[in-house]
Amino acid sequence: MLFNTFVFQVGLVAILLERFRALLMLSALYLTFSIVLHSWLMNLRWLNSDRYIWTDGLQVLFVLQRTASVLYYYLYKRTTEYLGDPRLYEDSPWLREIFARARQ
Repeated sequence: MLFNTFVFQVGLVAILLERFRALLMLSALYLTFSIVLHSWLMNLRWLNSDRYIWTDGLQVLFVLQRTASVLYYYLYKRTTEYLGDPRLYEDSPWLREIFARARQ
């Protein structure tokens, strides 16, 4: 959706990256937590499939991943609502002002 905006097509990618920095960083963190958690779980279950294994480190990683997931989904929803703003898809005084500041 970011690539369809007028702001991106004009070449002001830095504005979009600045505005959506929190979502992009949290997405990378959430993906990392998810991959590490599921890899660790699969590794533990693969080695001992007849027992239920849950370590303290796994508990901490699980809580971190679930906390990051709540924040990720909140920011994702907020971003989709912001991408519905018509100012991002047409030329406007707001965009011209930002473009003028970027050129200085």
